[in-house]
Amino acid sequence: MAPSATSPGPISPSQTDPALPLISLAPLLSPSASALPTAQSLLSALTTSGFLYLTDCPIPPSLLSRVYALSARFFARPTHEKDALAWTTPRFNRGYTSIGKEKTSLGLSKEEVAKEREGQGQDQKESFEIGRDDEDGYPNRWPEGDGEFREVMMEFWARCKELHAVLMKGIALGMGLDGDFFADFVTNGDNTLRLLHYPGVAADAFAGGRVRAGLHSDYGSISLLFQDDRGGLQVERPDGSFVDVTPLEGTVVMNAGDLLTRWSNGLIRSTRHRVVEPPLKKGQGPDGRYPPRYSVAYFCNPDFDKTIEALPGTWEDEKGGKKWEPINSGEYLWQRLSATH
Repeated sequence: MAPSATSPGPISPSQTDPALPLISLAPLLSPSASALPTAQSLLSALTTSGFLYLTDCPIPPSLLSRVYALSARFFARPTHEKDALAWTTPRFNRGYTSIGKEKTSLGLSKEEVAKEREGQGQDQKESFEIGRDDEDGYPNRWPEGDGEFREVMMEFWARCKELHAVLMKGIALGMGLDGDFFADFVTNGDNTLRLLHYPGVAADAFAGGRVRAGLHSDYGSISLLFQDDRGGLQVERPDGSFVDVTPLEGTVVMNAGDLLTRWSNGLIRSTRHRVVEPPLKKGQGPDGRYPPRYSVAYFCNPDFDKTIEALPGTWEDEKGGKKWEPINSGEYLWQRLSATH
């Protein structure tokens, strides 16, 4: 069953690891509420753990359920139908990626990623990427005969784009900037909706430390993750240990990406994470098969024509200067995608 996007009731912070705070978006969405305390909590979570749970997100549970159902239906298609929609280039970044095509990694070059692939094996996942539907020369790739798929995915994409703007407003306020500071950076919506399917596997698929998705950081500004109840996502703590991002119904997982770290001059953490052997559920023995895992990620990026450099207040005087040279948003994303595919 797909998780809800709106909590059916209060969720206790005791359900989460202290490293992964639980933050309600309601004050950021209400014009009558004071948004500053929520914005400060948001920034605090991004500077300490880099990951958090969001509640009260304005995405209808019914829409998310349809996204999950259509995602499962797509991945159940015959291989040749999916391959006809294959992902082609980092700049295009749309379409289907088969199992083994991508190796999520910290590597910055194809050679580094190839070494990880040799030692760790391939990722045990397939995916489907959807971008904005109005970019000249870069059309989305849609399965034939399924108009519902396109309609629902683009509605969900648009809802997430709106949520991206709200969250960037919160980050700006938390950093002491004007709430509209990032507005000009998120106008086009150069974001990616990614449907993910981790097929069911036997228990020995994780032998030798093999994982469903390798250790990596995300590349853009922020990421939104909607996950089913299977589990397996882990976040790396500063001491190198890992904490489970336990699925909680009614929440959306949010984390910071590399470009937000660069933007904030290192203040905000782009935390490394992975998808590993999920916890055994009741009645599931160690010799049994693990069921498939489905998740939906929405990768938020600054518009591809924007230059990212240290924000005001993050590098001046005693703060020690700018840690990174300015970089183009699109070029950074395409460089990272080139290495992992």
